Order: sequence, then C-alpha cells, then structure tokens
Amino acid sequence: MKALYQPEGTTATLFAVVGNPWGLLALWLAVVNLAAFVMFGVDKWKAKRPGARRIPERNLFLTAMAGGSIGAWLGMKVWHHKTLHKSFRFGIPIIFLCQVLLALGLFLYFRVIR
Repeated sequence: MKALYQPEGTTATLFAVVGNPWGLLALWLAVVNLAAFVMFGVDKWKAKRPGARRIPERNLFLTAMAGGSIGAWLGMKVWHHKTLHKSFRFGIPIIFLCQVLLALGLFLYFRVIR
C-alpha cells in the first residue's frame, strides 16, 4: 500500500500527522477521549462539593458519542463515577460497540469497493 505522504524532513512531520486524514482522525480521537476522561473526573470532584455546578449527563454522553467512549469508560472505572447508573453502565459500552461496528463496516465497505 502506497502512503499518501512521506515526510522528508523534521519540519514535514507535523504536516504528515495533521495533513493526513488518518492523522487527523487519530488526533481527534486522542483529544476527545482525553476530554471525556477529564470530564468524568471533574464531575466526580464536583459531586463531592455541595452546591457545585455539575456537568450535565447529556454532555458526558455527547462526548462519548463524539468518539470518546473509551475515555468515558476509563473515566467511569478510574474515578468510580456513574457506575451505578444503568444508563451509563450499559450506554457507554453500547456506544463503543456501535462505533466499532461502524468503523468495521466502513472499513469493509471501502475495502470491497477498491
């Protein structure tokens, strides 16, 4: 398989990551998973403070749906947050499963076409 772009120097490395669609996807997934992980930690911290404004559950789910399902699941496990809520206990793994099936379906679809 031929690469789309081969960097020829150290200045071209950033373009190889950001200019490549796969690099952009990897960067997006890294950022959104880190954001989901941090959001679960911050919400857990705020849950212990009376009167603190919490992060809405909708925002936690939206971050997971935007590609941060692994970070959300790790945040649930590490921070022990939202683990008793059935919507999170089953919802986050279902979101992850849907994302994996979508990625697999797209991979197979474009693999068959070529």
